[in-house]
Amino acid sequence: MLRGARESTPSRRAPGEHMSRAELADAICAWLWDTTEIKYELDGHYIAKLERGAVRWPGAAYRSGLRHVLDVAADNELGFFPPSGIAVTEPEPTPPSMVGHDDDLIHASDESIALLSFAEESNVGELTVEQLQADIERIAQSYLRTPTRPLFAKSRAIRDRAFALLAGNQSPRQSRDLYSAAGWAITMLAWMSVDLGRPDIAESHTRTAWACAEAADHDVLRGWIRATQHTAAFWQEDFVRAAAYAEDGLRYSAGTSRLFLASAASVDNARAGQPDKARDMLELAQQLSVRQADSEPGGLLLCTPERAEGLWADTYLAFGQPEHTSTHADHSVALFEAAPYVLRNQGSERMARLQQAKARLLLGQLDGAIEAVEPVLELQLEYRVRPLIHRLAEVAALTSPYARTPKARMLRARIAEFTQLPARRKEDQT
Repeated sequence: MLRGARESTPSRRAPGEHMSRAELADAICAWLWDTTEIKYELDGHYIAKLERGAVRWPGAAYRSGLRHVLDVAADNELGFFPPSGIAVTEPEPTPPSMVGHDDDLIHASDESIALLSFAEESNVGELTVEQLQADIERIAQSYLRTPTRPLFAKSRAIRDRAFALLAGNQSPRQSRDLYSAAGWAITMLAWMSVDLGRPDIAESHTRTAWACAEAADHDVLRGWIRATQHTAAFWQEDFVRAAAYAEDGLRYSAGTSRLFLASAASVDNARAGQPDKARDMLELAQQLSVRQADSEPGGLLLCTPERAEGLWADTYLAFGQPEHTSTHADHSVALFEAAPYVLRNQGSERMARLQQAKARLLLGQLDGAIEAVEPVLELQLEYRVRPLIHRLAEVAALTSPYARTPKARMLRARIAEFTQLPARRKEDQT
């Protein structure tokens, strides 16, 4: 492995010939970063495995990096040949893209997972379950900071793999683990469906997710499914049903979903014309002290204090109290900005900024509203999900009292362009 590439060109020095293993790994990682903006963890130990032949078919990204650094045209010049039964249809590493391009990582990881189960003695081994759980966490934590289409495809692949494994023989504990993995994957599919403008479809997903949670007897998963069902009903403007889902979810008092559900129920009831219930739920949420459950994937499926406070701001907006809305939205955004970038829930942070903007417009602070909404208006097309567009339209509607001012007209024009681009892109693709 690898030495064959150098032996094939004896008349000249091959690129990388006098590099150490660590230097070769660093050169490949640097090229992959420049090419894909993805950080890879290749090191000298892995290069040694390639040279020994312990790994005979590395992932597509590593093969591309080796071909580039060692200046060879084909994998077989490096001594790499695909295992029997593996179709070589992987794309070359490219910068992340939104629509119509499957991420190379999806193909490589799916291959690895497929091979893993064959390497274990049973239908389902510990490493197989661990891989499913790791993939779920990666998707949840990457959502709305990386393009949605590859994450949607990966969630669907996890769902399908879990059910395929369930068709085999495993212990009851392993079956529960697989039902749990399938339930989390389907829950993420449902949430993404809401963001992509189909909350009705999302509810179909959640019914199957709930059956998985029942089979796994998993309260943390149950809580987040109820949170997702609330979200689907909320974005269909069925606030009574949304509140019912959120309040029922409070029965499953595990993890941070309880904080999300109480906060969401306060918004639902306020919008449904039930101010007393809304205040009860708001008081409950503000008094809760919760900790992340071990099984919570994080990211999308985690409620931090800043995420909850953004929901409280929405409740006060429904109460017609923009001063309190502004206070909580400002605090929410400050907490998001203080958190490490990798832990920030980008979708919830954007919503909190729009709550800021709406509160400031209601308080007569046009300049402050423009400042709050500016980071959202700079958002790339692939992250312009339907709820965000809906909230931006609400911001635009609140600029009516300022209609004669050039700044307000400019803000409305920018919002119109922001909200119309996704629709035009969809028309272009059809």
